[in-house]
This record gives sequence, C-alpha cells and structure tokens, in this order.
Amino acid sequence: MFRYSLKSRQSKVNIKNFANPKSKNFFDSLPKFLKAEELKKLIQAIKKAKKNKKQIVWMLGGHTIKCGLSPIFIELMQKGFITHLAMNGSVPIHDFEIAFIGSTSEDVDEAIKNGTFGMAKETGQIMNQAITKGLRKKQGYGLILGKLITESKYPYKNLSILYSAYKLNIPATVHTAIGAEIIYQHPEANGAALGQASFSDFKKFTKSIEKLENGVVLNLGSAVIMPEVFLKALSISRNQSKENKPKNFTAANFDMISHYRPLTNILKRPGAKAYDFRGHHEIMIPLLAQALL
Repeated sequence: MFRYSLKSRQSKVNIKNFANPKSKNFFDSLPKFLKAEELKKLIQAIKKAKKNKKQIVWMLGGHTIKCGLSPIFIELMQKGFITHLAMNGSVPIHDFEIAFIGSTSEDVDEAIKNGTFGMAKETGQIMNQAITKGLRKKQGYGLILGKLITESKYPYKNLSILYSAYKLNIPATVHTAIGAEIIYQHPEANGAALGQASFSDFKKFTKSIEKLENGVVLNLGSAVIMPEVFLKALSISRNQSKENKPKNFTAANFDMISHYRPLTNILKRPGAKAYDFRGHHEIMIPLLAQALL
C-alpha cells in the first residue's frame, strides 16, 4: 500500500481563503470560494469597465421592478454603473404604473376569472397613445415613455427608471413580444407603432452591444426575451466587425431558478467570462449594488 504525507498533498481548501467575520466590510468577510469569489470577480469587472468607460449593459425582466428595485437601478445609473438599460415589455408597464399611481402588479389569479386582468384604462390608453404618437416622430419605445413620464405631473415619477434614464441621457430600450403585454389588450393598441418602436430600440441596443468589448452585460430576471434579443444583437455586432468583436467581455445572469436561454444565450454561446447567480432578486441585486456603490 502506497501512502503519502498529508503535508505534501495539494489541497483545494486552505485556511487562508476562509471567511473573515471580523472584517468591517461585508464583501471582504466572504470566503474566497465558489460563488462568493465569483461575485467579487464580477464586481471587479464592473468597476473596471466603469473606470475604463466601457459598456455596462443591464437587461431586466419585470419581476425586478415588482420587487421594489427601481431606486437601486436609479442610483446605479446616477453613479455611472449603467450605460444601457434594456428591458422586456413588462418592465415599462410596471414602471409607468409606479410613476402614475405609486403601485403596480394586480392579482392575476382573481382578475383572470372575470376578464378584468390587464384592463386598467390608464395603463393601456396612455401608453398606447404615447407610442402611436411617437411613431410619427420615429422615436424608440423607451425614449417615448421616458419623455412621456418626464413631461408629466405624475406624483411618483422620481421612482421611474425610464424617467431617470431619460434625464441622464442613458439609452433605455424596450423589447416587446407581440401579444405578451397587457397593453395589447386595449383598443388603443397600434401594432405597427408598437412593433416599429421596439424595432428602433433593437437597433439602438445593437449599437451598444457593438461596443461591449471589455465591458459587462448582466441579465436580471428575463428568462426568454432578453437572452434571445441579446444573442441576435451580438451576432449582428460580430458580423459587422472585421475582428468579429465583441469577444472579450463579462456576462452575468441573476435569477431565482435555472432557465435554458439565459444559461445558453448569455453565458455559454457568447464565449464570455460567465457568472451565474441563483437567488431572490430582492436580495441579490441590492447585494451587488452595495458592493458597487
């Protein structure tokens, strides 16, 4: 029987990487293992991108707004940690309702029983009319709604991410899915306007992805739309670049459960430095923001 000295063995775990509960800084107290170490590497990548004035693209799903994270996204925009804010079609609906009345997210289980789900008059009417009007000016979806909220007297517009993006001149793009959002249920819905406004935003989004080299892209809670939109924008960007760039960038996915498209289209296929974090948005996103701010 061959045996060796424990002292001569190469071990994966060393006490020098243990947690440090006495540290006054929470992130310095974390152990240098697994997801804790990956989170710190992502934080470093975002800070480096900000310092070097590279793209930091945040892609959002609606649940991030429904669980009260708008003030955090606004603070991150104000401090230069977001250079492009992209979102699926549910985000601007919740954002509009928060600005308009200070609340959002109906009880779908109850409302679907009698067909009142999604039938809030102001949401469907005002948003659709604004988008149809914006079509004549050839404006994008996010810009139209950002301008609408900015020029309004809505009492809670300071909590609108579209309002803040508009004021800070940060590109905010909306990537809608035909029939997937409640505003399509209303008589004011104009398919041509909604489609053209979102298509304009797709082109704007692609321009930002073209400049993603040495930058960071984060997907927060969008299981289908943003991963699909991102992959197409990335393909266009590489197709039009002689060096097939962007190649070197960091990608991160934050969600509560594992989904195929984020894991494949955000983390695997692009070939980026990829990080995947599992946890509730209302905990994980503030945690990330605290480290940055």
